[in-house]
Amino acid sequence: MSDVLLKVSDLRAGIDGKEILKGINLTVRPGEVHAIMGPNGSGKSTLSGVLAGDPRFTVTSGDAIFHGVDLLSLSPEDRSHEGLFLSFQYPVEIPGVTMVNFMRAAVNAKRKYFNEEPLSAGDFLKMMRQKRAIVELDNKLASRSVNEGFSGGEKKRNEIFQMAVLEPKLSILDETDSGLDIDALRVVAGGVNKLRNESNATIVITHYQRLLDYIKPDFVHILYKGRIVYSGGPELALELEEKGYDWIKQQVDNQ
Repeated sequence: MSDVLLKVSDLRAGIDGKEILKGINLTVRPGEVHAIMGPNGSGKSTLSGVLAGDPRFTVTSGDAIFHGVDLLSLSPEDRSHEGLFLSFQYPVEIPGVTMVNFMRAAVNAKRKYFNEEPLSAGDFLKMMRQKRAIVELDNKLASRSVNEGFSGGEKKRNEIFQMAVLEPKLSILDETDSGLDIDALRVVAGGVNKLRNESNATIVITHYQRLLDYIKPDFVHILYKGRIVYSGGPELALELEEKGYDWIKQQVDNQ
């Protein structure tokens, strides 16, 4: 088994003929947390969408190899089954579909992909109880329709709960701190930290240092105008917090 979980090489992609990602290179190994920061319009959410298989984006060149599998050749469903998880910036509501049924269908679809027997209702409910405790998800929320009537914090907590149930190899958190108060941020970040182990990895996409106070990154990358222009350790996020994005713009545009 390779010690590289995800290797992105010269990835270029866009939407409606406009290039947004202009040659992304990124290597993620098991056990690592990578933070991707950058101003609005730099391509952060495009990168997460391209990796997850959002059909709005067109890949024009480059590769993304995920634990030895050509990620870009897979459907969004198969990317999920292979162990890729995307936490949305704005989670959608699914009226009429309970969380229990939604998650049981997702788990059993993944088991079917690997030719495994589906989980029984009893076994699944037992697993639900265990995973719910990780993110302190109220039992009433778990029995309601997916995200329907949830607050912003409840939606984000629900996403981390889904992550706990699906046990992905790579989790991409796209601005999961957006709209969270400090208490919800602590719970969500705590859930992410509890799920971290030596065989999985996380990519955290964020504007702000505050999330990185709770989810400690090993590497920080600055995305600007579709390229990763700086990479470093956690101190890079602190420097960015102090100097602001104008510092990045001046550094790069003057080169």
